[in-house]
Amino acid sequence: MSGPFGRGRRVAAALLTAVCWPIGPAHAAGTPTGPAARTADVLTWAAGADRMSDGTPGRGYRLIVRTSVGGSGVRLRFTNAFGDRPLTLTGVYAGLRDRGAALRPGSNRRLTFRGARTVSVPAGSVTWSDPVPGRLPAGSDLVVSLRTPDAAGPASGHRTAMQTSYIGRGEHTAGESGADWTRTTGSWWYLDAVAVRPARRDTGAVAALGDSITDGWQSGTDLNRRWTDYLARRLRTAGTPVKGVVNEGISGNMLLTDGDGQSALHRLDRDVLGQPGVRTVLLFEGVNDIKAHTGVTAADLIAGYQDIARRTHAAGKCLVVGTVAPFKGWYEWDPAAEAVRREVNRFLRGSGDFDGVTDFDHTLRDPHDHERMSPLFDRGDHLHPGDKGMRALAGTVDVGSLDCTR
Repeated sequence: MSGPFGRGRRVAAALLTAVCWPIGPAHAAGTPTGPAARTADVLTWAAGADRMSDGTPGRGYRLIVRTSVGGSGVRLRFTNAFGDRPLTLTGVYAGLRDRGAALRPGSNRRLTFRGARTVSVPAGSVTWSDPVPGRLPAGSDLVVSLRTPDAAGPASGHRTAMQTSYIGRGEHTAGESGADWTRTTGSWWYLDAVAVRPARRDTGAVAALGDSITDGWQSGTDLNRRWTDYLARRLRTAGTPVKGVVNEGISGNMLLTDGDGQSALHRLDRDVLGQPGVRTVLLFEGVNDIKAHTGVTAADLIAGYQDIARRTHAAGKCLVVGTVAPFKGWYEWDPAAEAVRREVNRFLRGSGDFDGVTDFDHTLRDPHDHERMSPLFDRGDHLHPGDKGMRALAGTVDVGSLDCTR
């Protein structure tokens, strides 16, 4: 298994002595320390934040995330976006995973925040850690451990991780053994982004903004088989400077309406446009708006897509849009919903508002019934593709369309 500071155990071991994740030098007052101060930063991992259950005081979390692009100067973003009071984080560490909740010996390093070991994140806000020297390769399992000493009220995080992380007593975050991390969680708590500084300054990332299909629901847990994972593996060997792939899917998410997560319209700035190194947005939303039968029309959805296009382009980023996949057989399907889906897809394919179109509908549909997902890709509920479908979605993306300059 590759570790964050080299490929393979032999290389990682040789580099460990050269790596020094900082206890943290003090920063001069007024010195910028956010992403704006490090213009070459690029996201290597992210997850759309939502309101979670209430936080637990004194709890420790050991979170496992998979990187997409390699680089140095690792920084982590912590979120209190849905909290109703300040969130204190302490005992925050990051290291390399061995297996389960255990870290590779000697790899766990303390994180700091403007040189301090504890940070208070205001309600409704996010905060970035100081950079950690050392190189983090693509395809690494990064382990982030943290403690919430006085957490209360709504927590912020990502509910459907499709990845096992761990819960324990907060005083064990510095330890590298997995013995004290006896409980598991299928969510990511308080962590919503990781950035690195790639070796090549022209490196960028694509952010996939979507719903449960992008979130990876029905793909293999702990196997990194979301379509974005397959895309990240494609990009590592592709002749494009776009190497980072970040998954901003939220299960149940809609384009227009808040519900399971804020709508794509409402979370666009926090989850995508305000993130470092995102060059292109790949928008794959709409099916939940259509099947919810809330009276949403094709014209409503088209206006939403156009609004996201305007805002994305105004931010100097490119927008590739995915067509809405078929879902006949799902209990909310009916001919009226299908008519909206088809009208929306006609617009997406023919509009000049976007920098590229990825025809997910064409890839997933049954060649004998275009209203239904192909049985080859259907996980069984007629809405969510399984692992073969996820791989097919990733293969549909024209990697050249992601390297778009505005």
